[in-house]
Amino acid sequence: MNNNYFLLLFLFCQMVFCQNKDRKEIHGIIRVDSAFVEGVNVVNENTQKATSSDLSGNFVLLLKEGDVLVFSAVNLVTLRKKIVLADLESSVLKIQLQTESIPLKEVVVKEETRITAENLGIISKPAKKYTVAERRLYTARSGLLDRPLNWISGRTARLKKELAVSEKEQLMAKMEYLFEEHFYTETLKIQKDYVRDFQLFCIEDNDFVTSLKEKNKTLSKFYILSLAKDYNKITAYEN
Repeated sequence: MNNNYFLLLFLFCQMVFCQNKDRKEIHGIIRVDSAFVEGVNVVNENTQKATSSDLSGNFVLLLKEGDVLVFSAVNLVTLRKKIVLADLESSVLKIQLQTESIPLKEVVVKEETRITAENLGIISKPAKKYTVAERRLYTARSGLLDRPLNWISGRTARLKKELAVSEKEQLMAKMEYLFEEHFYTETLKIQKDYVRDFQLFCIEDNDFVTSLKEKNKTLSKFYILSLAKDYNKITAYEN
């Protein structure tokens, strides 16, 4: 048994020696673009010998013509290279690897998705949206000299009136969006010629205005039904 064991060991050593005696120690260097790459696995498929590149991208392996090297690493495209005579004659085996691109899934932006400065974290939430009239009034009230001069000239008072008109126009627009004309005439029993006047009557009610600003249609409808009853009583009395 011992003789057989030593015989097998001798044959294995001879096979390894014969396999490597015609191989040459080759120094290689690995780059990605212009940078050296550390930790790239280098495997000789013919001998199953393996190594990896160091911090400067260097590696050393015993090679001969016809050997196939496999270079692989995370986020890099795997490369298989067959060694030719020119590689053995070169002082350094230069290997250029490519970064592996990761395909992204299709991104669908829904129409209702709103990308705003608040959503992106550029400004804090909630961010108040100022109308033109509000911006003008703010400008008139800011500054050490602007405020007293605008107050003396009456510009601030005029801008306040413009702001009030602007706010009412916005509320009226919201009412027109929420309720169609036939709702006023058929459901609320408001005469067609009085619809505009009734809308102005409604936006004087604080509770109704709050529901409009909060875009609560159910609550707005509840208040407007009550306001319609009061308005119809007033118009009936006046007529």
